[in-house]
Amino acid sequence: MLALSRKKNEALVINNNVEVTVLEIKGEQVKLGISAPREVPVYRKEVYVQIQDANKEAVNVDGMEALKGLLG
Repeated sequence: MLALSRKKNEALVINNNVEVTVLEIKGEQVKLGISAPREVPVYRKEVYVQIQDANKEAVNVDGMEALKGLLG
């Protein structure tokens, strides 16, 4: 993991096309602004984990039913 220090209004660039800017700092909370192309999905980690879990569950349930249907 790369750890960087940034102050308000400072930014970092990821992969030449994603920019993360520190917009505000209040106590222990930091507000970030993210500029990325529309085709680059940006999620809060807890939402990303929920999506991944739902996808795994869908593959496990629907995938097994589909295989059973194909195999007779």
